[in-house]
Amino acid sequence: MKFSVSLKKNHEFRRLYNKGKSAAGGSCVIYCRKNGRGENRLGLTVSTKLGGAVRRNRIRRRLRETYRLNEDKLRRGYDVVIVARARAIDAPFDELRRDFLRLCAKLELRGDMPPKPQAAPTTAKSGEAVKSGEAARSQSTSQPKGGAK
Repeated sequence: MKFSVSLKKNHEFRRLYNKGKSAAGGSCVIYCRKNGRGENRLGLTVSTKLGGAVRRNRIRRRLRETYRLNEDKLRRGYDVVIVARARAIDAPFDELRRDFLRLCAKLELRGDMPPKPQAAPTTAKSGEAVKSGEAARSQSTSQPKGGAK
């Protein structure tokens, strides 16, 4: 992992669960939050409900590899926690990758995709988008700027 370090402290995981954004998919759930650093920090969680140590470590290795192969496509400066779900046990690697990339796009973690445009507020009467102050003034043609003389 070139641009990432591990997230290890319990309070850092809890902060992400409580204050971070999340997106859930079939094989995993991703939590993320800006960390104010120039690097990402990655944490992986695999519950004991998913199996014994060998099975949990295999899931962890596959999720870490999915992250590593797509790390260059992510924005920097985020804490990311990936929580494995039961479907991750037998999921093909390609499904893990697709799920991971889709969730990252949903959380706007993908650096190779432009962020989603914000919806412009609309007026109640005409349905046209409300323009910002400068744009509205520059396109106004009804009166000259200084008023009528």
